[in-house]
Amino acid sequence: MTALELLESLNLLGEQERLEAKRASESGKSVLETVCAFANEPGLGGGWLLLGVVREEQSLSPAYVVEGIGQPEKLGAEIATQCRNTFNQPLRVDISTEAINGKTVMVVHVPEAQPHDKPVFFRAQGLPKGAFRRIGSTDQHCTDDDLAVFYQGRKQESFDASFAADTTLDDLLPEAISDYRQSRAEANPDAEELRWTDEDLLQSLDCMRRNPQGAWQPTVAGLMLFGKPVALRRCFPMMRVDYIRVPGRDWVPQPDRRFDTIDLRDPLLRLIRRAQAAILDDLPKGFALEEGDLQRQDKPAIPLRVIREALVNALMHRSYRSHSPVQIIRYANRLEIRNPGFSLKSQDHLGDPGSQLRNPRIAAALYDTRLAETKGSGIRVMRESMEQAGLTPPLFESDRGNDQFVARYFFHHFLGAEDVAWLAQFKDLQLSDDEAKALIVVREAGAINNGTYRELTKVDTLGASQALRRLRDAGLLVQKGRGSATYYVPTERLLDEGLSSNPQPLSSNPSELSTNFASVSTKFDETLRSKLLEGVSGVLAARIGAIGLRHPPQDVRDLVQALCAERPWRVDELSTVLRRNPEVVRQNYLRPLMREGRLTMTNPKEPNDPQQAYRAV
Repeated sequence: MTALELLESLNLLGEQERLEAKRASESGKSVLETVCAFANEPGLGGGWLLLGVVREEQSLSPAYVVEGIGQPEKLGAEIATQCRNTFNQPLRVDISTEAINGKTVMVVHVPEAQPHDKPVFFRAQGLPKGAFRRIGSTDQHCTDDDLAVFYQGRKQESFDASFAADTTLDDLLPEAISDYRQSRAEANPDAEELRWTDEDLLQSLDCMRRNPQGAWQPTVAGLMLFGKPVALRRCFPMMRVDYIRVPGRDWVPQPDRRFDTIDLRDPLLRLIRRAQAAILDDLPKGFALEEGDLQRQDKPAIPLRVIREALVNALMHRSYRSHSPVQIIRYANRLEIRNPGFSLKSQDHLGDPGSQLRNPRIAAALYDTRLAETKGSGIRVMRESMEQAGLTPPLFESDRGNDQFVARYFFHHFLGAEDVAWLAQFKDLQLSDDEAKALIVVREAGAINNGTYRELTKVDTLGASQALRRLRDAGLLVQKGRGSATYYVPTERLLDEGLSSNPQPLSSNPSELSTNFASVSTKFDETLRSKLLEGVSGVLAARIGAIGLRHPPQDVRDLVQALCAERPWRVDELSTVLRRNPEVVRQNYLRPLMREGRLTMTNPKEPNDPQQAYRAV
């Protein structure tokens, strides 16, 4: 990526998992910590550092400006030398110098280190303190658990092929082996392994191996697939599935709001069937009476195939290193499945052919019994099945920071008559199809972020960011967090299922978001304007009456500062009084005044607070 592309990405999305901006007038420890984190993070593919760029701390949204670098040749040489000498092994980074607006910036690309070279760490500090991981947009010290991940990555075999500690063949359940044989026979009656002994079958599945003492011992895969419940509890106490019924649409942590929980613990094939039965027993159901049939057929709110694929995906791809259960949370409007272990495949490529398996031995057994889709098609099958049923598309979220994968399946029929009627309230906003989908999802789920919007609409990262910001500027969403942790929640206007009498139209041109705000037509409430002017001194009211829509920006800024000297003003109030689009007020008046130190926020800790006001310094 070029420096200009990186800067555009920063201004749209802020700092991200693979992108960091630094002033970097000289190479320092902060730069090297980020280099170390980019090199170490498994599956990240490295990252970029953009040096000579700073963030405006009091900006209303991510805003990075070019400060420039004084001696780029010296800085580049220092970084290259320190990357070669500071760590336990040399790191080779790509360094290039470019110019933006006549100022010099530097792009440093850090490739991911090979598995056998990890962890990379500061030689002087040693382990674990001297090693860093990239978690979200932050660099974090490694823990002993992180080091275990690196060391395991050096091995050719996966975790599920390692020995299950403190186990013997007596810990395997003969009935579970019989279940596997039956499922395999249903999938392929002529399978050769059905004629083998149990011992030969377990060896072929790599479910038992000879330990250093020469005795046969179950592997992790063997215990997960065929272990007795008592052995599973002893060796993997958190290897279970929790089915949780929550009232309403939101998680309720308060102990006085009780919810029902069922704990399930069994070998995997049985566990999948029990979890599926628990879901089906609890899901709302509809019914259909086909022509010629005498009895109705009950159908669950979510197709049976989707439920099966969701469970298999969670149990097959979960991290068995993590001491956390798989959680199935049944809300009033959706089913949510959370499994420990982020997706090894990039979220942008979920549903594409091909799998990246965390537990290949377990996956092979589930493939053989036809429980799992082959060639990585499970995600695509779930999407297609939900679409055929007329339901809201499933949403998948891979959270590397919390080492978690979340799948959400809504009971809501997508763009049905109810949705169309609800969306009709926003017809003045001229919503696109993708924006309409996003509003329905945020109404159901309570929040949306860039990844969810991309998942829903199949647009790229920048397109998703622009669309969400348009919805924010129209007063339908509120932005929370910053950088890669940015997300949006519905405003009261959206949740109240209504708009003001004079809504602000959405721009159909994304470029207008930052360049041509005046072209967006807006109607103003003149009654509200008169009330606001009643509280303004006579001199200022006269100045407001004298300005036109094409008045010089500097004069309007002086007027805004004078208004904010009398009392704090919100953006919507200034917009109404000045008869200007709210985004024009933000970009052309408020931001320059804050840069010059003439205005400040009343709540600087929450720059995107909808009640944010501004006062003169």
